[in-house]
Parts: sequence; structure tokens; C-alpha cells
Amino acid sequence: MAHFAEIDESNIVLRVLVVPDDEEHRGDDYLADDLGLDGTWLQTSYRTHAGEHPDGAPLRGNFAGVGYTYDPSKDVFYSPQPYPSWTLDETTFRWEPPVPRPDDGNSYSWDEDTTAWVAV
Repeated sequence: MAHFAEIDESNIVLRVLVVPDDEEHRGDDYLADDLGLDGTWLQTSYRTHAGEHPDGAPLRGNFAGVGYTYDPSKDVFYSPQPYPSWTLDETTFRWEPPVPRPDDGNSYSWDEDTTAWVAV
């Protein structure tokens, strides 16, 4: 099955729908003409994450989700920014904290006020 994301005029994903494999080659036309769904539709792959796909070339950076942004200049989807201090990695299209999360086996949550990881 193929997946297509509908984006609004601000390039925000409104929904993601499944298209039958035999209609993948004309996915946006299938959604508009056969199902009567207007809008702008872009294909997305549920196997694409952080700019990688296990079978080869990634499709649009990440699998699109509701609320994600589509960047037409880079042809990628990325999630909403979780915190104001986090920045978008231009290779993985994932949000990165200003301080790496400790890797000591403990659980942490992000504290935006101190821009630090706090043990929970």
C-alpha cells in the first residue's frame, strides 16, 4: 500500500491516506478523480525515518504525520518543533536538543526553562 499526505496552503499535513498498490503510480489523481478528494497530495513512505529508508533512497525525509510540515525547497516532511530551543537537523530532518540526552540508562525529560535534561 502507498501512503499520500494532504497538505494545506501553509504546507502543514492535514491527513495521510492509504492508496492501493495498483493506483500508486497515479496516487494524487486517484484521490482527486476516483475518490473526489480535492487538495494537494504528496506521497510519503512509512519506512522513511530520519532521512533513511532500509531499502534504498528515502522518500521525503520522514513519514508524514498530521501536523507535520512539508518543506518544498528540500522536498521533506518533518514533525512539529517540540521545544523552542531545539533545532532541525538538515540531514536527518529530526529536531535536536541543544544538549545531547545522557546515555546512562536512566530516564530523562527535557526542561525547556533550563535547557537541560532532568532525571525522572
